[in-house]
Amino acid sequence: MDIKDIIKPENLVYDKSKVQIDTIMHYCPGCSHGVVHKILSELIEEMDIQEKTIGIAPVGCAVFAYNYIDIDWQEAAHGRAPAVATGVVRLNPDKFVFAYQGDGDLASIGAAEILHACNRGENLLVVFINNATYGMTGGQMAPTTLNGMVTSTTPGGRNIDLNGYPMKITELIAQLPGTSYVTRQAVHTAGAVRKCKRSLKKGIQNVLDKKGTSFVEVVSTCSSGWKMTPVDANNWMAENMIPYYPLGDMKDSVKGGPVSEN
Repeated sequence: MDIKDIIKPENLVYDKSKVQIDTIMHYCPGCSHGVVHKILSELIEEMDIQEKTIGIAPVGCAVFAYNYIDIDWQEAAHGRAPAVATGVVRLNPDKFVFAYQGDGDLASIGAAEILHACNRGENLLVVFINNATYGMTGGQMAPTTLNGMVTSTTPGGRNIDLNGYPMKITELIAQLPGTSYVTRQAVHTAGAVRKCKRSLKKGIQNVLDKKGTSFVEVVSTCSSGWKMTPVDANNWMAENMIPYYPLGDMKDSVKGGPVSEN
């Protein structure tokens, strides 16, 4: 194709994925959820797995994923998405099943469910949105809230002596032999979005290849909960969250293989 044909206006149009439902986005400006929804929709279409995909949505902002991605969905009680996903996977072993969870859901009330599902190596993908707060219910402290971070329940900042340390749940998950791929990504820049998409694609492919549990954390913003503009939230995340929750792959192996290769 000639370069003149490539740069024709009709060839420069960006179409959203047909898997993405034509619904007005309700998330707060700057929220990372919408970006991750877009990535998942694109991958489901590109990998031609719409008819075999089942998503598990729990409680919190993550639950609204079913409004935007046109696949089969099952809602779970708070924190119980990995347990529900386990049942779905075992009843439908030829489906692609993923759980989509926030940090308050996965790392707090759902800590037992996620650890045991990953330890068993259930053949599913877990997408973990970590914005260090309970975004839906008023911005309370979450297990991943940083030390000194102000929330509605820690107006003086998180105090390690009182509240304990921010939980690096993904590092814990990487130690479990049932997991095949564990990574931490972000979506605050164009480059980060591309890397996150590659990681999510790898996680999906691992499930299709029946390699056990893949776990993709996405370090995210919550402009409303943090009381910041979207730009300030992105900058704050880059300056404060990512140093504590560094991006990159933590494990890439086969189910039952070494607990860490990186």
